[in-house]
Amino acid sequence: MRPLIVLHGAWHRPAHFDDVAERLRREGADVTVPDIGGLPLAESTRLVQEIVDRATEPPVVLAHSYGGMTASGLRGAGHLLYVAAFVTKAGENIQYWIKRVEQETGREAAPMALTVDDAGLTHLEPGPVRENLYADCTDAVADRAISLLRPEPVTMFTGSALAAAWEDTPSTYLACTEDRAIVPDMFAHFAKRCDTTVTWQTSHSPFLSRPDQFAALVRERL
Repeated sequence: MRPLIVLHGAWHRPAHFDDVAERLRREGADVTVPDIGGLPLAESTRLVQEIVDRATEPPVVLAHSYGGMTASGLRGAGHLLYVAAFVTKAGENIQYWIKRVEQETGREAAPMALTVDDAGLTHLEPGPVRENLYADCTDAVADRAISLLRPEPVTMFTGSALAAAWEDTPSTYLACTEDRAIVPDMFAHFAKRCDTTVTWQTSHSPFLSRPDQFAALVRERL
């Protein structure tokens, strides 16, 4: 099996992937889940690039949500698995995609409810977060996931991607039809950039709601 690097999304932590990571490790996979929370995009990309460069062979990079911004800036990956993620090229940022999709559809493209504090940190509002991120998870799984969430700098919306690794790296897009964080009008654009699209009827976090099926999907690419 090839090494696996897992990139969590915004407001999340490596611990959100504990279940799936441990399942794969028990089967002999070399799994690394770096903490990229709060880092500027250039810094998170450098951190993960160092892990890619040290790998014994080109690794599979699994990127969830905002983690796709970092994944798209990497060189030397063996496969990119985007999970309800941003698939970006140089110069694109989240703000660009929100505006683009809203102009194309006339509908809200950023349904996540959040607040910004005086320090410039964004906080997900606790009320809607379960429906937006974990709608199909059990109460116990959702409660743990919510307890792990943390603030992210507001600059995450304007930090621009550095490259487009998907242009010359094999890639898979996992589209989640019940997602409430990345709307279908947006992820349709991202899926078109990938070689293969897999569509599941899940919320934004299938690694939590369908861990067995999710681990199997990852294993097929290792």
